[in-house]
Amino acid sequence: MPAMAQTAAKPKVALVMKSLANEFFLTMENGAKAHQKANAAKYDLIANGIKDETDTSAQIKLVEQMIVSKVNALVIAPADSKALVPVLKKAVDAGVIVVNIDNKLDDAALKEKGISVPFVGPDNRKGAKLAGDYLAKQLKAGDQVGIIEGVSTTYNAQQRTLGFQDAMKAAGAKVVGVQSGQWEIAPANTVAAAMLNANPKITALLCGNDNMAIGAVSAIKAAGKLGKVKVIGYDNINAIKPMLADGRVLATVDQFGSQQAVFGIETVLKALAEKKTQATLGGLVETKVALVTKDSK
Repeated sequence: MPAMAQTAAKPKVALVMKSLANEFFLTMENGAKAHQKANAAKYDLIANGIKDETDTSAQIKLVEQMIVSKVNALVIAPADSKALVPVLKKAVDAGVIVVNIDNKLDDAALKEKGISVPFVGPDNRKGAKLAGDYLAKQLKAGDQVGIIEGVSTTYNAQQRTLGFQDAMKAAGAKVVGVQSGQWEIAPANTVAAAMLNANPKITALLCGNDNMAIGAVSAIKAAGKLGKVKVIGYDNINAIKPMLADGRVLATVDQFGSQQAVFGIETVLKALAEKKTQATLGGLVETKVALVTKDSK
């Protein structure tokens, strides 16, 4: 039965994402599944995600399940940059090759556990600054703006906030508040409503992802300020496209989510083929980001 022997040699790759209720991660999952289908002879894929962006404990359990399932490699978009490190150390100790995508793991936490995990993903600060600079062209010095950031313990949320702040500082705009909208529509709506209420002169809301931008747009509409408060998003999900077209959202950033998981998978497959160990995998593979406006082709 040589076919059986061949099957046994085919690596099992686990993709563990954040919330599949977020269109960005569904796009990522679809990209990974399409890649596996095209490369079915090369590897098997087990794709999983959690219900909401803050459910870190559920994601830790998923990783534990993957270790028990004896996967050969794990590609992870961590819900928390620090909290996932101990379980990933368990995976590495069990001989699983681990690659990090989307949200970078915390360097100090990795160092403390004595592991290195390569990051395949975009420069979030650079991406956010692209959108912030585009907004800045429509602001005057002294204009008040608010920032709605993702889950505050995540590296990508922090980096996007820094990118927005870089752009606003350069424009001479005044950031009157930075609050977390937890990457989700409803919490962002609540935060945006409170910000608009507390700072009636706000001229723009810079949001760390498109879900939160959608929440901000609803709050602006409810406050009767459509057209008076500009909104920036991040991710370029399908749901944001009509809002870009009619001006409710000024710009977003495409970080090519469907490709991010694929880059991560290709990194682990290469490592497995070359029989590399976790320690010899190397560091950073930067993926691209692009500004998207209503004029983008």
